[in-house]
Amino acid sequence: MIREYADTPIERAVVDRALANAVRAPSAGFSQGWAFLVLDDRADIDRFWEATTTPGELPDSWLRGMTTAPVVIVPCSSKTAYLRRYAEDDKGWTDLDEARWPVPFWHMDAAMASLLILLTAVDEGLGACFFGIPPEHEAATREAFGIPDDFDPVGAITLGHRRPAEAPSGSPTSRKRRPLSAVVHRGSWGG
Repeated sequence: MIREYADTPIERAVVDRALANAVRAPSAGFSQGWAFLVLDDRADIDRFWEATTTPGELPDSWLRGMTTAPVVIVPCSSKTAYLRRYAEDDKGWTDLDEARWPVPFWHMDAAMASLLILLTAVDEGLGACFFGIPPEHEAATREAFGIPDDFDPVGAITLGHRRPAEAPSGSPTSRKRRPLSAVVHRGSWGG
């Protein structure tokens, strides 16, 4: 996760490749209930930061670094697409009851698509960061970019070239990665 970017544009073909990979992510029932708002014009990116931050609040070092990204992608999920898909004849449900879903796969599938964008960034030698849009700024984000009511932003991804001298930052500098032995359970939990 990169939090500060070089002042170098990204070729549109690279962004398009990341998006083409994203739509190859799995989706429940092949619902494909995702959409991606791509902001690659500086005025649009500035509008994004205005919509997602509190006016008058001084940006901290994290925000100052993130705003240097030349591309912001807002992945969105559509619960409606999944509920409608599973009410089709081949799925056997006849209503749009959300209670059948043990977890919101519409968000999970958009997150998997987002991961493919992040992996494409790595393959292209770019930096990227996935982060959440604060809930109190979601309405302003929707309004600023015309995001329809049946799509929910699941976060945002910044893309750009790494700054040449960027040192690692954030939590990985103060926390160690948990070993596999602490998170992998074979046969049973703790076994």
